Amino acid sequence: MIDRPRRLRATPAMRRLTAEHRLHPADLILPMFIREGASEPVPISSMPGVVQHSLDSFKRAITDAAAAGVGGIMLFGVPEHKDATGSGATDPGGILNVATRVAVAEAGGALVVQTDLCLDEFTDHGHCGVLDADGRIDNDASLVRYRDMALAQADAGSELLGLSGMMDGQVAAVRDALEEAGHTDTAILGYAAKYASAFYGPFREAVQSSLEGDRRTYQMDPANRREGLREIELDVAEGADVVMVKPAMSYLDVLADAAAASPVPVWAYQVSGEYAMIEAAAAHGWIDRRRAIEESVLGIKRAGADAVLTYWATEIAGWLR
Repeated sequence: MIDRPRRLRATPAMRRLTAEHRLHPADLILPMFIREGASEPVPISSMPGVVQHSLDSFKRAITDAAAAGVGGIMLFGVPEHKDATGSGATDPGGILNVATRVAVAEAGGALVVQTDLCLDEFTDHGHCGVLDADGRIDNDASLVRYRDMALAQADAGSELLGLSGMMDGQVAAVRDALEEAGHTDTAILGYAAKYASAFYGPFREAVQSSLEGDRRTYQMDPANRREGLREIELDVAEGADVVMVKPAMSYLDVLADAAAASPVPVWAYQVSGEYAMIEAAAAHGWIDRRRAIEESVLGIKRAGADAVLTYWATEIAGWLR
């Protein structure tokens, strides 16, 4: 035999040298939850090891992430009070905007401070937009709220706004608002191909969601692959600086399509359900926890993600370093 592929697998050094893809701490983004009024971290039962932070524990976690070399943090606010329009999202004194200012000061430029731009954490009905008189999501009225939310987050110092609401035209609306207000350097991450997934379950606990029903009229149908690329192309045309595929695990085909076609960076979100499944299996001794974590994130990178949002970001970065 001439062809013996095993030659390149013979030793750890050879495997390392010939690896086609590898992880780096700067490719990792840590999602973080900050709970209004919390005096100490509050564990999230469905996501072992993840907490709703108090502002004090939040600062420590930012310092740890920066020291590990993590590329960025994505912030989610957990407010004490909610209403129909999500007014806390645009209040400069609201928990997400307060946490953003804290994060910018604490990070000191060592990582990119990013914020989730969506109303679901702040509305009493739990949807990502405002409702019309018939209880349906009003797309265009929601865009008005997104514009205001974008300005509040940019004023608080967010460097990148994560538009996760899946309203049609959201990137164009937010880009226009930022430009008009002089926030020309604030970047937009379009959650372009965001699917109506069962794997968001633990996240609902993490943000204390009030959702009744589902989000299938605005998040994408899991059956659709081509539509994912269409959404990505629309977000790029509207001015997105980065686009997202979410979730990651069950949508690696969509991620690969996006990576092949997108002129801007493509990120993927390893969501709460993906995290919870690995942690649960590892806790039962059914899988090797570290190997499963590394393999899962490497698979997302291999499919084409330029960066990965993962709740293990700081831990993985520590292993890599």
